[in-house]
Amino acid sequence: MPKIPTVTKNLLIINLLAFIALLVGKQVSGIDLNNVLGLHFFMASNFHIYQLFTYMFMHGGWEHIILNMFMLWMFGSVVERAWGEKRFIFFYIFCGVGAGIMQEIAQFFWVYYMLDGQHALSITESFSVMSQLSTQLNGLTTVGASGAIYALLLAFGMMFPEEKMFIIPIPVPIKAKWMVMGAIVVELFSAMAISNSNVAHLAHLGGMVFGFFLIRYWQKHPREYYSSGNATNFFDNLKSKWDQRIHARTSGNRHEAPHNSNPDWDYNAKKQAAQEETDRILDKIRKSGYDSLTKEEKQTLFDQSKK
Repeated sequence: MPKIPTVTKNLLIINLLAFIALLVGKQVSGIDLNNVLGLHFFMASNFHIYQLFTYMFMHGGWEHIILNMFMLWMFGSVVERAWGEKRFIFFYIFCGVGAGIMQEIAQFFWVYYMLDGQHALSITESFSVMSQLSTQLNGLTTVGASGAIYALLLAFGMMFPEEKMFIIPIPVPIKAKWMVMGAIVVELFSAMAISNSNVAHLAHLGGMVFGFFLIRYWQKHPREYYSSGNATNFFDNLKSKWDQRIHARTSGNRHEAPHNSNPDWDYNAKKQAAQEETDRILDKIRKSGYDSLTKEEKQTLFDQSKK
C-alpha cells in the first residue's frame, strides 16, 4: 500500500481522536461533545459560528466514522497527491463549511415548513417564532465529515473520469464519472424522498456543489493558484519527479567525469529514448486513462518507476 500523504493522515488521526474523546467524555463525565462541537441549527440557543468548522470532525457512531474514514483514505490520498497539501486542505475545509451552510439553509426551510403548516407565517415572522423556540431547536444538530468527503469524491471523478472502480455489490467496474453522477442522483433522491432521515443528504450535495464551483474557478484561473508550484494532476507530478531525478543523475555524471574523458553517447541515447517513451505513455494516460495502456506500456512505466 502506498504511504498515506501528510494531510490525509493527519485528518484521519484528528477524526479518530475526536471520536475517542467523544466516547470517553460520555463515559467519564457525561458530556456529549457532539452537543458542544456539532453544528446546531443557527436559530438554536446552542449555535456557535465555530461549529461550522468543528462539526466535520465529530461523528455519531462507529459505522459513521468507519465509512467516512475509509472514503477519506481512499479518495483523499489520491486527491492530495494530485494537488499538494495546501490546495487539498483548503478544498477540504472550504467544502466542509459549505456543506454545513447548505445544511443550515435546508434546516431553516424544514422548520419554516413545519411552522407554516400550523400557522400562516411570513419569512420574517418565522424568525421571531424560531427565536422563541431556540431551546427546542437544539435537537437539530449535524455531525460528520461526509460533506467534505463527498466533495473529494467529486474531485476524484473530475480529475480521473475514465478511471474504473469496483463498488460493492456491483460486480462490474464503473468509471469514476458515472460513480459521481450516481452518487449525486442517489443523494438528491434521498433528500427529497426521506423527510425524517438521520443522514444529512443536502449536506452531502452541498459539499459537492461548493467543490464543483471551486474546481471550476481553479480551472479558469490556473496561474493564480498554480504559482505555488503544485502539480496540475497526479501524473504530471510523477513525470516532473522523474525529470528531476534524471536531470540530477546526468548532471552528476557530467561533474564527476574527468575533463579529458569522452561522453558516453550510447548511454545518453538510451536515456533519451527511455525518457521519450515514458513521456509518451504519460501523455496517453492523461488523454485516455490508465486502462488504455498495453501490457508492454504498463511494464515500461513500472520499470521506470523503480529506477
